[in-house]
Order: sequence, then structure tokens, then C-alpha cells
Amino acid sequence: MLETTLGLEIIEVVEKAAIASARWMGKGEKDTADQVAVEAMRERMNQIHMRGRIVIGEGERDDAPMLYIGEEVGICTQPDAKNYCNPDELIEIDIAVDPCEGTNLCAYGQPGSMAVLAISEKGGLFHAPDFYMNKLAAPPAAKGKVDIRKSPTENLKILAECLDRSIDELVVVVMKRERHNELIKEIREAGARVRLISDGDVSAAISCGFSGTNTHALMGIGAAPEGVISAAAMRAIGGHFQGQLIYDPAVVKTGLIGESKESNIARLKEMGITDPDKVYDASELACGETVLFAGCGITPGNLMEGVRFFHGGARTQSLVISSQSQTARFVDTIHMFEEPKVIQVK
Repeated sequence: MLETTLGLEIIEVVEKAAIASARWMGKGEKDTADQVAVEAMRERMNQIHMRGRIVIGEGERDDAPMLYIGEEVGICTQPDAKNYCNPDELIEIDIAVDPCEGTNLCAYGQPGSMAVLAISEKGGLFHAPDFYMNKLAAPPAAKGKVDIRKSPTENLKILAECLDRSIDELVVVVMKRERHNELIKEIREAGARVRLISDGDVSAAISCGFSGTNTHALMGIGAAPEGVISAAAMRAIGGHFQGQLIYDPAVVKTGLIGESKESNIARLKEMGITDPDKVYDASELACGETVLFAGCGITPGNLMEGVRFFHGGARTQSLVISSQSQTARFVDTIHMFEEPKVIQVK
């Protein structure tokens, strides 16, 4: 059982990554903040008794020396694994990681940066290409009622009914990008309020699943790999999540892997995606029997505090969501690097 076997250890994986990255918070060096998080996450995963495979990571092998797509992690992937790993008892798992989700947020000390991962049994997570994805996230009360194929105005009306609110009481998170100008305009004209973010839509998507965050929907286009991680969390918590791959560079208006719409469609076909316009829901993006999500705040956000250092240690706050036990656990941890002079409760 994934949760009982790996539950505590995946918390430590995201905690290690968050602490490493937080040491570079506010220093303006996003690449370094990401690199140290990757190294810390990889080191801790390789101490876990498992055979894991990265299905969403830091890129292809040639461009990402650590946590690349296809990399195997865990004690049972080591050359001498046969000495201490029983193949009959071994759980093979797929892992999606973003060691520093919101690198710019971390680099400039802005809220919402997290270390995140999702795991499931082998084959349980969608192998998303490094494309973009149109996303719609909403609270559990609106699950299956809002639909990404409807207009934002229609979805806001449905969402207001589901939550027993007026539209002007709704807050929709949208990434501040040129491609979203018309979306933002329509949301505002419908009467809802817009909270613009510069990065970090995983945090925004998951916030929709919890009451009291003042986040009622996430709309717009973001990175596809992060969409799978968001979907894993939302599936486990019972929230609404849909994603549709965006393969046309003209729609995204920023960098996109692939030189043209046609070459991107061809790449999708090579990956076995025959319907590039398919709308995926959370149970398709994270289809495994058991799905676990873990995140640890690097900078403060809606759901979690960021890493707080004190003399001799640090304090972290993490969130673990499990489809197996149907729980969302907030974990407050004090890390003692040396003998601390003071351990502060709050």
C-alpha cells in the first residue's frame, strides 16, 4: 500500500527540497534555487526502499542531469539492489516532481512557491509532454458540473449556484499572461473578481479544493506537467480538474517546445496521443488505484507557510493528500540541524 509504505518518506522528500530552495529565497537566482531543490529531492528519494520512475521531471535526459524524465530513483534501482530488494514485494511507482514550483516566486520572495510531487502505481500518472495545458480547477461542490468546454461566463454562473454565492463573491485565479487578456476581460464582465499570479498555478489549483482560501476557480493556460500534479491532488481531495493540451504556438504566445502546430501534433502521435484536443479530467490524468500528493511551502501561500529558519534549525509546513485514506494532512515539522538554542512554537 503506497500510503503506509511511503507516506512519511515523501513528506521528507518535499521538506528537503523546500529547505534547500528556501536558502536562496529572495536572492534573485531562480536557477540556483531550482538546482539545489532538485539535488535535495533526488538524494532523499534514493534513500527510499522503492523502484521509482520519473514520468514528469526537470526535462529530457540530455537537458536535465538529475530527475530527468525516465530516470529511476530509489534504493531498489541501485546496481546491488538484488542484495536487499525482493522483486516479489517491490512496488513499482511513477513519480511526477516539481522540486521548486514557482522558481521566480522563490527568487523574488513572492508567495506561493512549493516543492511538490505526486506518486502512483506504475502507469498511474499521465505522461504529459512538455507542452501547455488549458486548465479548469474548481471546488468539490462543482465537480462534474463546470466544464472547460463551456465559456467562462457559463462556468461562473454554474459555480455560483454550486457554492450558493453570487458571482461577484467569486475569486478566479489567472496567470498574468498576454494570452489571457480576453479571459480576464470576460471574467470581470461576468462580475467575478480576478486574482492575477505571475507563476505557481499548482498552488492555485489545489487552493480551489479547500474552503476558506478565497480561491474559487483556476482558469487559463499553464504548463502541462504541472497540470498532472494538480490533477493528482484534486483527484485525491475530490475537487474538479480538467485539462486540455495546447499544441499551437500561436495560442500560447510564449516559448513552446516544437517549431509549429504540425510538428507538435506529430510529436503527440509519437507519444500515443491520437486525439490532441481531448479534454482530460483528474481521474484520467491521475488514473492509478492509489494517488498521493505531497507539497511543502517554500514561500508562504494560501495553504502552507513557507520555510522559517531559526538558529540551529528550520520549520516547515507540508500538505499530504491521499486517495487511499481519503485524507488531507497538514504536517508541521521542526528540523534540528544542530542543537538549537530556542524552538519556537509559533
